[in-house]
Amino acid sequence: MTPAAARRMRLVGMLRKESLQIIRDPSSIAIAFVMPVVLLLLFGYGVSLDARDIPLAIVVEQPDANTASLSGAFQRSPYFRPAPYRTIQAAQRALDEHAVSAIVWIRNDFSRRLVGAGSADIGVIVDGVDANQARITEGYLQGVWQTWLVDYLRGQGVSELAAVSLEPRIWFNAAVRSRDFLVPGLIAVIMTLIGAMLTSMVVAREWERGTMEALMVTPIRIGEMAFGKLLPYFILGMGGMLLSVIMALYVFDVPLRGSFWVLLLTSALFMMVALGMGLLISVVARSQFVAGQLSIVATFLPAFILSGFIFEIGSMPQAIQVITHVIPARYFVDILHSVFLAGNIWPIILANSAALLVMAVIFLGIARRKTHKRLDA
Repeated sequence: MTPAAARRMRLVGMLRKESLQIIRDPSSIAIAFVMPVVLLLLFGYGVSLDARDIPLAIVVEQPDANTASLSGAFQRSPYFRPAPYRTIQAAQRALDEHAVSAIVWIRNDFSRRLVGAGSADIGVIVDGVDANQARITEGYLQGVWQTWLVDYLRGQGVSELAAVSLEPRIWFNAAVRSRDFLVPGLIAVIMTLIGAMLTSMVVAREWERGTMEALMVTPIRIGEMAFGKLLPYFILGMGGMLLSVIMALYVFDVPLRGSFWVLLLTSALFMMVALGMGLLISVVARSQFVAGQLSIVATFLPAFILSGFIFEIGSMPQAIQVITHVIPARYFVDILHSVFLAGNIWPIILANSAALLVMAVIFLGIARRKTHKRLDA
């Protein structure tokens, strides 16, 4: 038998062994295909950064046509769920009891000042316990107020409202749906879990079951063993990625403005990084329990918190921003947001792909050097 044929036979045998192991282990199938469905449904439907139906108290001290028109503007807004209060004291008690999140206070001189000066102030009180929610609520309140004021002045025959007319336009996510932002980023977290968690137990499982000694006495080489172990999990991970993309497109209606093939190639590159991290953990930890815990702490949590998936990296402290540069998911999240929401923005895709390629080489190279066919390694 030629060396090439012997190498091929060893590799096929290793691939068959790992494939049978995956088939006989329902947990691997569940992590690859059931977990993405659960996470996507949970984050797609259960987590939202949008502010809708905000409970709003409206206090009108002197009802008339103008105050009724302004109150109606808040009633028609999809962002608020207004409730009338007779006095500001009653509204403040409701705010203290968290029955409302904000108060709009229309004082008794509102119409007089509006007619006399062409403009009038309204009082706004916002619950600031949740700072992010407070900023969003404040922005929506200002938007409703300014829109109503412009309509009122136009109704009075004022044609030139301002020297500069602002027409805001939102690019890439015109509907301003947080789901369109969250679901693509979640694919990076899912692939990190599939790649790192499954492969982190590959070598550790051999040690626990006592089959590592049997592998060591075979003529198989370290590179062949690593390739034979990683390829089935690579296919499994890419299958989970494709399932996630299908759900993103057809269940959550997330647009895919870039090329599917660019998404596939960059996903394969990121999967190699995740597999390299998982294999390195598996080589270091000879216990499946320890390997699983390490994979969560070293891969999943950083991908969830420091990748920009939910929390904006630019808002983090400078020291944490520096740390995010060693988190592979950070680069893949940038690629996903670009391909899904903006298109093939090549400077973003190529720069982040280059970073992932370097990380894949580093993790796989270290894992290869740490793997030896010796019991004392």
